[in-house]
Amino acid sequence: MDVSSIARPVTGSLGRFLSGAGLLLRGLGLYVRNPGLMLLGVIPALISGVLFLGAFATLVWFVDDLAALVTPFADDWSGTVRSLARVIAGVAILGIGGLVGVLTFTAVTLVIGDPFYEKISERVEERYGGTPNAVEVPFWPSLRRSLADSARLVALSLLVGIPLFVAGFIPVVGQTVVPVIGAAVGGWFLAVELVGAPFYRRGMRLPQRRAILKADRPTALGFGVAVFLCFLIPLGAVLIMPAAVAGAALLARRSLGQSIDGPLSAPKSGRPAVEG
Repeated sequence: MDVSSIARPVTGSLGRFLSGAGLLLRGLGLYVRNPGLMLLGVIPALISGVLFLGAFATLVWFVDDLAALVTPFADDWSGTVRSLARVIAGVAILGIGGLVGVLTFTAVTLVIGDPFYEKISERVEERYGGTPNAVEVPFWPSLRRSLADSARLVALSLLVGIPLFVAGFIPVVGQTVVPVIGAAVGGWFLAVELVGAPFYRRGMRLPQRRAILKADRPTALGFGVAVFLCFLIPLGAVLIMPAAVAGAALLARRSLGQSIDGPLSAPKSGRPAVEG
């Protein structure tokens, strides 16, 4: 497949980045105009949110012990310098914990809410003409593939997260440049994860969707970074996830060269189209 012809850039990188971020707003607009889908979408995110808030609270509770554990070299330093080193270590631990939490939240919530989000994604695509050459995949095989792909994405995020954790100890750079890199990396992995459902409906697996998004990386990054930043807001992930799924359906269609400019046909199932 010649992915370069699917998502050929038509504007500058900054314009495409902002356009990608705008897809999240469009997804939010589609979602909030359908109260039934709003209720449907919040339930799985609430379940995951409770689990991950509990896990992060536990990390905060033990962060001092963990900071001391990873800085044994500071045991013989003077009190002020040792405290400063361990504060930096604690901030780095919480930062990498937040990064991994944001990424794994997406994977876990998509697994819990797979039927709910699949319906939201499908309804959004129906508004714009449906899914060409849709592939019917039984639930269990689809779940197994989703779990395998999510595990691969989490593993990749950890491989990137560990060097970022180490870089967090660098004065100034660790508190300025590293968070920006973390948002870009996290945004990319989120974009790849969230477009899973639309690509599965087309019979495409993780390597294919990653290659297609790379053909217009600024747009995918704009969408992913916008979602990532929203997920960092307290309860943002719980509230934004369904809109992110709707926006990801738009991102998938745009990446595949399919229209997202207006409804092309009535929903094939006979249900009313999503408003927006």
